[in-house]
Amino acid sequence: MKYLYQLFLAFNSTWLIVVVYLIKEKYGFNILDNYSIYYSWAIFILIPIILTALSFLVALKLPNDILRSNSVTEIELANNNFLPTYLGYFFVSLGISDIPTLIVVFAIIYVFTYLSQTLYFNPIFLFFGYHFYFIKTASNVKIFLITRKKLKVPGEDGFENLKRINNYTFIDL
Repeated sequence: MKYLYQLFLAFNSTWLIVVVYLIKEKYGFNILDNYSIYYSWAIFILIPIILTALSFLVALKLPNDILRSNSVTEIELANNNFLPTYLGYFFVSLGISDIPTLIVVFAIIYVFTYLSQTLYFNPIFLFFGYHFYFIKTASNVKIFLITRKKLKVPGEDGFENLKRINNYTFIDL
């Protein structure tokens, strides 16, 4: 289940490349030809949002873990660290001129995202109220934490319901 979830997270975090390309090229759903193209674009945008919402349900099946408040020694907000990466993705998708190139670029970025398995930053998580943090533990291990909590002071918050995505990435549901 963990590997399927990792594949799913990597897909969700890179799918916005395809959305930007489809909107740039003014693609639409044939069944909506009688309506404004904006309806198709809204559906394109809704697809990754719905898939991200589903990822929270799938995450419930991941292994449980705990991070006690006394083991958190350092907190670093990571929300803004990924903005350059996503801007790069969007600029790349704006420069793609055809579907075969889109498929190759998407596949390469997807594979690299999956194989890195260190960070599964999906900007759509921000719409659901989640934040991204780098946490340093008392054993001097740096982990990536996805949570709705707003963390400020190390040792103030503990996490009893973490789900382990991989050895260094956790989501607090």
